[in-house]
Formats: sequence, structure tokens, C-alpha cells
Amino acid sequence: MFQRLTAYLDSIRARDPAPRSRAEILLYPGVWALGYHRIAHRLYRNGWYFLARAVNHWSRWATAIDIHPGAKIGHHFFIDHGFVVIGETAEIGDDVTIYQCVTLGGTSPDNGVAGKRHPTVLDGVIIGSGAQVLGPVTVGERARIGANAVVTRDVAPGAVMVGIPAKPTLVEAATWQKDFVPYGTPCSELFDPSTQKLEIMRCELDTLRKRLDAMLAERSGERKPERDRA
Repeated sequence: MFQRLTAYLDSIRARDPAPRSRAEILLYPGVWALGYHRIAHRLYRNGWYFLARAVNHWSRWATAIDIHPGAKIGHHFFIDHGFVVIGETAEIGDDVTIYQCVTLGGTSPDNGVAGKRHPTVLDGVIIGSGAQVLGPVTVGERARIGANAVVTRDVAPGAVMVGIPAKPTLVEAATWQKDFVPYGTPCSELFDPSTQKLEIMRCELDTLRKRLDAMLAERSGERKPERDRA
């Protein structure tokens, strides 16, 4: 048990440069939330639903992280900071990293899988802060969900998803091959929120220019016949 705990703490230290020791990581709310969830999930599997919910309720109050007792979570799962919500039928693989304010939420199942309302997140996935992954979708291995992205469809393995609704974007091969990239996306201008806003404004400006050109062309077309008559 001690070896497993040590391996888990080392896996977090490999993904987070902030802690100076394993003991410091033991104070992380995400570590406590996962520990409480292991207890709640075992109670849930044995039919002790009220006790499972009681543990879940205490964990949510103590850590600001809400993991339903029915959620299935693999090894070395790391929640960096809090305010995360994980639904009942969510399934999370190994070495998954989730940042603050992420929701693995549910929708009514429309894919024929009875009772499956929440996402399946495979091994090595990184989900950036504020992202929402909704419904019985599958996020492929080593995929990255950018900050504030909203995912409502399956994500291919290794894809980088940004935007609302989330769409895949190209990333340099050298960046993709890295073992771990903090916050789910490379730190470049491509993923800077201010740049994204600027890009949206440029699109709107291009649309307005096209409309203006069309109006000017219309007016010049109306004036030409008048000149011909003169």
C-alpha cells in the first residue's frame, strides 16, 4: 500500500512543478477527494448507497470536488485544484489529469447504451481548466481538451480540442510527442484566449467588409444604367 501511495504521489510530482515534497502533495484537495472516492465507490458497489452518498457529501464539503460514488476511476488520477464535478456513469482511465472547474457531465443517452450518461476518458488524457465534457462521449488516449472547451462528441486519440463547440486543431509533432503538457495545450499564441478573441473579431470584420463591398457593388450597378440613359 505504501509503495502504491508513493508511486501515486510521484506521478503527481511529475505533472506539477509546484510541490517540494511528497508530504506537500498529501495536502492537495484532489488527493483527498480521490481517497474519499475510493471509499465511497466501494460502499456504492456493495449496495450501501446512503453511506456512499454521505462520504461523497463530506468530500464535496471538504475539498470542493464532487465525484459521484458510482464513477469508475483508474490509477494515478490527478485533479489539480478543485471545483470539479464528475458524474455517476463517468469512466476515467489511468494517468488522467484534470484541472480546476472541469465538468464531466451527463445528458440523456442517445447512443443506445442504457444508463450511460457521462463521458469515458481514456488513458493519459489532459483536460484544461473550465472545460466541459458532456454526454456519453469517449475521449481517446492522450487527447487534450483545451481550457473552456465544450466537448459533446467523441474525441480521437491524440487530438487537441479547443473552442465551443470543441474542434480539433493542429499541433506540431514535437509538441504532441511530449509526455506531458501542462493545462492540456501548448503555451503559445495559438491557444491564448486574447488571441482567440482577436481571431473572432477578425472574422466578424471580414464579414462586415464583404457585406459593405456587396452593398457598394449593388449601388454602383444601379447608377450605371442612369449614366447610360444620359
